[in-house]
Amino acid sequence: MANDEAILKQYLAKYKHRDYTSREVINLIQVYKSLTYRLEIFVFNNGVRKDLLNMEGTIPVNYKGVYYNIPVCIWLMDTHPQNAPLCFVKPTSDMSIKVSKYVDSNGKVYLPYLHEWNSNSTLQKLIHCMITAFGEIPPVYSKPRNEGRPPYPVNSFMPQPSGYPFPQVSTQPGFPTGTPYPTTSNLPYPGYGAPYPGSVNTNGSSFPLPGPTTTPYPPVSTYGADQNTSGGTITEEHIKASLLSAVIDKMRRRLNEQSQQSQAELETLRRTQQELREGKARLEDILSRLDRERSELDKNVAVLQEKEKELQASVERLAEQEGIDVDEAVVTTAPLYSQLLNAFAEEATLEDAIYYMGEALRKEVIDLDTFLKQVRTLARKQFTLRALMHKCRQKAQLAC
Repeated sequence: MANDEAILKQYLAKYKHRDYTSREVINLIQVYKSLTYRLEIFVFNNGVRKDLLNMEGTIPVNYKGVYYNIPVCIWLMDTHPQNAPLCFVKPTSDMSIKVSKYVDSNGKVYLPYLHEWNSNSTLQKLIHCMITAFGEIPPVYSKPRNEGRPPYPVNSFMPQPSGYPFPQVSTQPGFPTGTPYPTTSNLPYPGYGAPYPGSVNTNGSSFPLPGPTTTPYPPVSTYGADQNTSGGTITEEHIKASLLSAVIDKMRRRLNEQSQQSQAELETLRRTQQELREGKARLEDILSRLDRERSELDKNVAVLQEKEKELQASVERLAEQEGIDVDEAVVTTAPLYSQLLNAFAEEATLEDAIYYMGEALRKEVIDLDTFLKQVRTLARKQFTLRALMHKCRQKAQLAC
């Protein structure tokens, strides 16, 4: 484990969250021991090449009560876990991809969990979702196995099997040609598609899994089975019927594959359409909010323009008036307020007088005795005025 951690940290040197990704990969390969990792170059659709961590191996899938190993590979982005990984099904030479809503014709996996991927998503939950989806619709199926035929002898009238030279496909009972994987007879080596011995469940514990129940293949037509009993030769009607049957079977398979691929593409387009509709709704909401804000701004601008006109009218009116008498500028509404105003104005003049007396002393315009005598007189009168203002404020119930 320590060796894996060191190797992973070396592989993930350019990853944004190296430690987190390393821990998650180690936890995953401890649960799914068939998965291996290595650093490889991944080429994106726009031609950009990046060194990304590739996890490749098999995952156990329960299909109709039997567990099978499905070959997959998972590419981790260098921003993992902020961006979803890229998942693919990697069929062997004896397997073909079954196009569905979960897998396209290139083997790329589409899952709601990948579509809704966020920074809290994990690889173990992703594998669990893949197992669940592939258990519903297997992503691969075994290719039909062609039975061997002896070469057609030149210039010979030896009878041949029906449909010669087009080989007749012998399929497993219950699994017609193009049957969704799994079948175990066509596997290139043990492990791919075979029962998953010692598979693990979601809590990491091992448990034995049952092997697939295989049914023997039906016997192949014996050599010369369709020969003409009367003449012992193949007629043109036999060849024509064989060709017609082979063409119909091939066209049926092609149409089935095209239909499945079209369904997968249609599902992708539907998802894209749903995303576009959601984006349209969000844009319409933003536009309506901007319209409301714009109307409010227009109202505020209109109010400001009216206030500006009022200010300009006031300025023009004041400019036309003559000088303002300061004594008549403020008029009180009661004798008490008049007394308070007069006391305040006189106290302010005494404050100024004391200030200028200090300036005169500093400039030696008056001597110290005269300064002290005048300041005592002014200070006594200022104290009396402040006491009077305090009583007036109390009487008028104003803040003191």
